[in-house]
Parts: sequence; C-alpha cells; structure tokens
Amino acid sequence: MAHDCSPARVALAWLLTRPVVTSVIIGAKRRAQLEDDLAAVDLQLNAEEIKQLDDVSALPVEYPGWMVEWQSNSRIDPLAHKAVEELTAVGK
Repeated sequence: MAHDCSPARVALAWLLTRPVVTSVIIGAKRRAQLEDDLAAVDLQLNAEEIKQLDDVSALPVEYPGWMVEWQSNSRIDPLAHKAVEELTAVGK
C-alpha cells in the first residue's frame, strides 16, 4: 500500500469499508492524531488493498463451527444418500 499515511488512518479507512460497521470509535490523545483519524474518511482503498487487509485480519472459525465442518467431511453427500435410498427402494 502506498498511501503515505499512518497505519491508524489505513485501519480506520478499512473499517469504514465493512458493511456491518456503522460507526468507528477513535481514541485520539493529541490534535494531530484526531486530524489523522478524521482524514481516514477521505482515504480510498482499492479492492485489492481491502482484500489484503481482510485476509490478514480474518479470524479462525471458532467452536462449534470448525467441529461441524470437520464432522461433515466424513458424511455422505445428501444427494448421494437420496440416490442410494431410491436404488434400494426399487426392490421393495
């Protein structure tokens, strides 16, 4: 990223691109920090930059999410299961 600005400004600009973020709380101690934080509104990140920031900030899936996925790996695909039921029902 070549925006020649502070990491805080980039972080705030990225947060403002998130669809679930309705506001951002800033914590400036000095006037210069406040001005830098407010300038994040004017910083435009391109799609590649946003994706890069999304990737490095992605959290791992928490339990039970990872467990459900792990357990599902050994299960038969529902469509395949239905096909097996139809084939075995023919002889009944």
